[in-house]
Amino acid sequence: MSLSAGDLDTLVAEAESGDYERTSEKAIEGRSLYSLAWRRIRRSKVAMVSFGFIVLLLLVAIFAPVLTAIEGYGPTQLNNTPDIISLGGQSLSGPVAGSVLKFRLPSADHWLGVTPVQGRDIFARLVYGARVSLTIALLATLVSVVLGTLLGAIAAYFRGVVDSVISRLMDLLLAFPQLLLILSLTPILQNRLGNTSLGHGSTLPIVSLVIILGFFGWPYLGRIVRGQVLSLREREFVEAARALGASPGRIVVKEIIPNVVAVVLIYATLAIPTNITAEAALSFLGAGVRDPTPSWGQMLNEAQNGNWYQNDPWIMLVPGVALLLTVLAFNLFGDAVRDALDPRASRG
Repeated sequence: MSLSAGDLDTLVAEAESGDYERTSEKAIEGRSLYSLAWRRIRRSKVAMVSFGFIVLLLLVAIFAPVLTAIEGYGPTQLNNTPDIISLGGQSLSGPVAGSVLKFRLPSADHWLGVTPVQGRDIFARLVYGARVSLTIALLATLVSVVLGTLLGAIAAYFRGVVDSVISRLMDLLLAFPQLLLILSLTPILQNRLGNTSLGHGSTLPIVSLVIILGFFGWPYLGRIVRGQVLSLREREFVEAARALGASPGRIVVKEIIPNVVAVVLIYATLAIPTNITAEAALSFLGAGVRDPTPSWGQMLNEAQNGNWYQNDPWIMLVPGVALLLTVLAFNLFGDAVRDALDPRASRG
């Protein structure tokens, strides 16, 4: 590459003033794996749209009390007025059907309509349901990540009996039909927790689902982390830490686990939608969050009771679409994170 006389004069002036060295250092400044990953994610329109939807959903869940206060109706508030109350489990017909249909769709008073049984506001239950579903999914994922990362790393680093015990435990948990096991254990756990300080109000089903989903989710990540650590434990930086006298616990926590953060992050972004779906399924089957505490699965369960969805499909459509869009956004963003952190992928 040829330089003009003006370029040479500029370089000479920078060298004489000491600016050339600083300019060169700034030009060759490296980027971390995560800065490169974020740069790659920002180039994907699908990833950014999914990320924007997730941020919006989190804001809605955080500010649910503010949003419902603006609308003027709470998630458990009963609107048993003659205009919107229905007749038990009977089919809607005649004047009753007309009065219920008047309020079942979005309006200025009820932004997403009301339920046909108690006349509860669907918008209020939807935003509070987002808070409950996201809380359970995020906390359950956190439990899975902590247990899977620690136990997987410990099993691979110490090997021997420790590895055999932890690996057989992972195989045992993965071998069970989890849905049936969770359905069986959730009522038992709720009964046990009912005698503690956690057994009051809506806290009990949330805590029990976090424990159940988190405990049964860690073996998947544990096996992945174990495979990664088996190769990391023989690397030079681990040998150097041993030579310097670092304890095994310090090596695992300070040297090995930071090198599997990318794998853990990918798992977490993909585990969150799985836990959202699991919570909705358990609540729909009656083993999770129960009325009057709102959750999307419980709203779907309420819609199918008494076959109300046949006359008023809107009450099932709202939580169903919200669940679909949320899971889709998390899955698409998780795929983008996986591609961005994949060292074998081409870097743009």
